[in-house]
Amino acid sequence: MTPSSKRPGLSLSHMGFYVNDMARQEDFYARVLEFTVTDRGRLATAQGEVQLVFLSRDPLVHHQIVLASGRPATLPFNPINQISLEADSLATLRRFHRRFVDEGMGEIRPVTHGNAVSVYARDPEGNRLEIFIDTPWYVDQPMRVPVDFALPDDALMVEVERHASGLPGFRPRAQWEAEMARRMGIE
Repeated sequence: MTPSSKRPGLSLSHMGFYVNDMARQEDFYARVLEFTVTDRGRLATAQGEVQLVFLSRDPLVHHQIVLASGRPATLPFNPINQISLEADSLATLRRFHRRFVDEGMGEIRPVTHGNAVSVYARDPEGNRLEIFIDTPWYVDQPMRVPVDFALPDDALMVEVERHASGLPGFRPRAQWEAEMARRMGIE
């Protein structure tokens, strides 16, 4: 299976979510997560005027995230489970982990899911963020255990594989991808 072997018709493009403090959220996503503001403005809606900020990390994509005004200052429940961003390397994952620590963000948790190594944290309004890299393995999900980011890269990945290899469904990612392609009718 090649990277372009996707189910035709639809692909996930971007997400938008309501924010309470637009300036604070814009600063966080631009400064800490290195998104670029590509546009901003106001839009009249049936619920009133909404302020919008469009952000992207890809010059070919107008926006990957849209911040929209209108979130109440307090919510009894945050409907956003998580916002996940894929890092291009373990070095990048570690760099953002360090940034999260330096920012004093809440609930910073480096973990492995067996099929990924992730860092979880909360943005300024409490939305859970995940930055992750895939591993070369697959294990049945859900699965999550802490990892020690003090370990050197090689030792960290050896530990992740050691743990994953003892879990149900452990197999090479390529095998799992081929299985998914068959299930999706892409062969």
